[in-house]
Amino acid sequence: MKDRKPIESWLTDMDGVLVHEGEPVPGAPEFVNRMKASGKPFLILTNNSIYTPRDLQARLTRMGFEVEEHSIWTAALATAQFLADQRPGGTAYVIGEAGLTTAMHAAGYVLTEFEPDYVVLGETRTYSFEAITKAIRLINGGARFICTNPDATGPSTEGLLPAAGSVAAMVSKATGVKPYFVGKPNPMMMRSALNAIGAHSETTAMIGDRMDTDVLCGLEAGLETILVLTGISSRMESETYPYRPSRIVNSVADLIDEI
Repeated sequence: MKDRKPIESWLTDMDGVLVHEGEPVPGAPEFVNRMKASGKPFLILTNNSIYTPRDLQARLTRMGFEVEEHSIWTAALATAQFLADQRPGGTAYVIGEAGLTTAMHAAGYVLTEFEPDYVVLGETRTYSFEAITKAIRLINGGARFICTNPDATGPSTEGLLPAAGSVAAMVSKATGVKPYFVGKPNPMMMRSALNAIGAHSETTAMIGDRMDTDVLCGLEAGLETILVLTGISSRMESETYPYRPSRIVNSVADLIDEI
């Protein structure tokens, strides 16, 4: 593998990298605070579309992270930006919560049930059968189908919950239409994040805890990829994939001195 250029910008996943089971990963606040102090561009990424960046900022601040709202990039923001680029000033029927609806409004979209250009499916704590039925009928009527992320399940204190990917599969089964997923592992998520901070793939690193989303997404976008072992994927599991991260470290605490 040829030598890469020095890292000038950082992208990092949130859950499993900075936060684990509602608590900060040891050394993660110091890592993020060091990034902020360095002046280097960075973004914290999440496929979760429920929360707005302000919500997530408040959550991280309570855990000791010094993070600005503009340093958080969600699948909801990436989805809204994608649709604004594709069809400026369009209309959409949205299944989701404030993180998604706020992003869609900010992108200039009108949310409607009447002949929308798109059906946009995101995460929500309570999926409504009525809303899903409406989405199916609108897609059958010609609306284009977009989903914020392909994650099949999400965590909760009681155990796994069905997430957007599972609901998208149900809608696809009913309509015969597959959605376009914007979030990880689509490199579109990485490209939109790079554009948001004016970074270049050759000098940017992506830190993640999942081989099938974070590492794959970063790899396909041309970034240096760093797998941390504080979340989903283990060192042994990483050996089963046909692709490799640029390197594996125990946690982001091991990267503090590189900032």
